[in-house]
Amino acid sequence: MPHRPYIVGNWKMNGTRAMLAEARAIARGAARYPDVDIALAPPFTLIGALRAEVSEIGVGGQDCHVAVKGAHTGDVSAAMLADIGADFVILGHSERRKDHGEGDALIRAKAEAALAAGLGVIVCVGETLEERDAGKAEAIVSGQVDGSIPLGDAAAEAVATGKVAVAYEPVWAIGTGRVAAVEDVVAMHAAVRARLVAAYGEAGEKVRILYGGSVNAGNAADLLAAEGVGGALVGGASLTADAFLPIVAAAGAGEG
Repeated sequence: MPHRPYIVGNWKMNGTRAMLAEARAIARGAARYPDVDIALAPPFTLIGALRAEVSEIGVGGQDCHVAVKGAHTGDVSAAMLADIGADFVILGHSERRKDHGEGDALIRAKAEAALAAGLGVIVCVGETLEERDAGKAEAIVSGQVDGSIPLGDAAAEAVATGKVAVAYEPVWAIGTGRVAAVEDVVAMHAAVRARLVAAYGEAGEKVRILYGGSVNAGNAADLLAAEGVGGALVGGASLTADAFLPIVAAAGAGEG
């Protein structure tokens, strides 16, 4: 991996305060891997409590609203995330795109709002199985990168300081147990890199590109060793320390 690896657990809509014990165990385990950046994105309800419990790892949100405040029932702003202790926010996950109809322009606006609030961002992109079977995977993902990543002076500064990451998650591999072939991951990460360099110039080489989609202890080593893979966005396997820490260990081994 050309960058310091970044392993992020996305807890999605899972977790009550009882799961703080798992977060503490993950944080304790993280101390064994000082060359790996490790973070968790719990539900909104746990961000403050998790931040108070752990200092060794990053803590983030799973979405934010474009506006700083206002009449948006049920939404949470980037400023609110920062205020409660979040370091970053995941944006444009395929479940948000599908379940909430989020498009590229909205995701870009959210990313720019998050940067303005001082948060880092992880922008998610990925194709459906139908799009891949139709030979459109690279075009779809490249278009999502072009339309979703933040732009402007604040984005340029954030890229230079490592606060922008992209997660490539083939939709058909999320939560299904299916994993993209390593050669396909390499090809797609190369396509994403090309779009980042087109957008940010040479600084685009600094953006870490994570792979996501049924990452687990059994496949992490091969995926993380693949050319262009700068880390992993992990779903179900991030819910327990026993499942998550072997993935972190695989990233740490790759740095050795």
